[in-house]
Amino acid sequence: MVPMPSSVLLTAALAGLAVASPLQPKVGSFSVPQVAHPNFKPHGPTQLAKALAKYGASLPDGLAHTVANFDASRRLAARTSGSAMATPEQYDIQYLTPVQIGTPPQTLNLDFDSGSSDLWVFSTAMTPSSVRGQALYDPKKSNTSRLVSGASWEITYGDESSSRGIVYRDTVKVGGVTVKNQAVEAATSVSEQFTRDASNDGLLGLAFSKLNTVKPRQEFTWFDNAAKTLDAPLFTTDLKYHKAGTYDFGVINKSKYTGPITYVGVDSTDGFWAVDVSGYGVGNGSFHATEFQSIADTGTTLALLPAGVVEAYYATVSGSMFDGLQGGYVFPCNATLPNFVIGVGQARIDIPGKYINYAPSDKTGQTCFGGIQSDEGIGFSILGDVVLKAAFIVFDATPGKLRLGIARKAL
Repeated sequence: MVPMPSSVLLTAALAGLAVASPLQPKVGSFSVPQVAHPNFKPHGPTQLAKALAKYGASLPDGLAHTVANFDASRRLAARTSGSAMATPEQYDIQYLTPVQIGTPPQTLNLDFDSGSSDLWVFSTAMTPSSVRGQALYDPKKSNTSRLVSGASWEITYGDESSSRGIVYRDTVKVGGVTVKNQAVEAATSVSEQFTRDASNDGLLGLAFSKLNTVKPRQEFTWFDNAAKTLDAPLFTTDLKYHKAGTYDFGVINKSKYTGPITYVGVDSTDGFWAVDVSGYGVGNGSFHATEFQSIADTGTTLALLPAGVVEAYYATVSGSMFDGLQGGYVFPCNATLPNFVIGVGQARIDIPGKYINYAPSDKTGQTCFGGIQSDEGIGFSILGDVVLKAAFIVFDATPGKLRLGIARKAL
């Protein structure tokens, strides 16, 4: 559970979490816009593999083979052109958010991820061969950086990709809030899966601090540290379809949604924004009541749902089929996709069919990869950006009243 802002010191002493020092004066609220990822081109199988790996699920042989071949073709293109930047790549993250670290500030574009709890960045501690154009955090150029002696971190995913490094304390500014002595996890080594994305400089986790990987003492997330300066300990997402969206902190902006906000309780036992899904509907069909647990994850692009739900959706799509090599459902790109409705508590999120037509899955552009796929092997479902873009979402970390709010908005 997220600690109460007024009792962070006591909570940290009890839980063994390190604490950042005082912040700037109370700011109330602020908004942070995303920026478009240059040269972004979606690749469905890569997104699916990334999501499965993130949550420890093994990759089916066909999917692993497809992704490996795809990566090899990109590396070959880079060698042929003489520059990794000469050929546009199929990047993993479509929209990023600028964050300032250090004094004077160094701007890095980070992936805001409500499915993890580390703030890690590419850094000058990495070998030059593992950097492909990312902006690097340089603690030596910051007057406020301090190495945390003996601290380290490591994140290993199901596909054996990993990132690891050392920890500094430094000033981190997001929008209008500055956190002093925030733990900044500086990468010393990252695997190829991370280095291939030249414009993504790291990640800022927005899940609960219990998932933080720093040892020997876990660290609070930037949001947990910043919450005490906000009018309310919450953030909202207004993600967009094929456009940059915004994250708001400390405020619920009434101009960004219509009608009431419907709330559902959050189970943070495992560190995630976990909620109970109440059912689903396809097109104009009836709503099917069925319960399963899911997490709201801004760091995952696709929606990963129970196999039966996924099968029911694609049964209504003419020409759709499960492609073992792609690892998921594909369909003719010119197919008309029905809307998909997912229930979260009493709330309903109506996802337009065009959102579910994620991207072409082959060079011909005739076959497309679905934005809804199976969650098999993960142990829970994931409401990724395909779902979250279709609603205004409130992540409310009020102590003792953790909840997720959902409202309609203009799409």
